[in-house]
Amino acid sequence: MFLILFVLHDPEKMRDVLQAWEDAGVGGITIIPSTGIGRLKSGEVLREDLPLIPSLDDLMRVHETTNRTLLSIVKDDAMVDRVVKATESVTGDLNTPNTGILTVIPVARTYGLDRKSE
Repeated sequence: MFLILFVLHDPEKMRDVLQAWEDAGVGGITIIPSTGIGRLKSGEVLREDLPLIPSLDDLMRVHETTNRTLLSIVKDDAMVDRVVKATESVTGDLNTPNTGILTVIPVARTYGLDRKSE
C-alpha cells in the first residue's frame, strides 16, 4: 500500500484532478487547503473566512491563491502509476514549475479501509 500526497499548485484544477483520480480508480480522496513558505513570503496567505471544516463547495467558491493537498491510499504500484498519469493529464509534466508536487510513501499498515457491512 502507498500514501499518495499531492500538493496541487493551481486550485482551479482541483475538480479535474479529482475526476481524473476517480477515473483512474482511486476510492477515496482527502482534500486539505494548504500553503507553503514561498506563498507566505510573497504575501499570499490562507483565507481566514473559510469555516473550520470547509465543504468542497466552500473550497471551490472563490478564486484562491493557496494550494490544495490531496491524500489517498492506494493498494499497489500499478495504481500509483495510474494516479501519476491521471494527475499529469490535468497538470502537465509535474517537473515543470507551478504544477504541483506528488509524493508516494510506502504504508506499513492501514486500518479502516476495508469496511465491513453491518
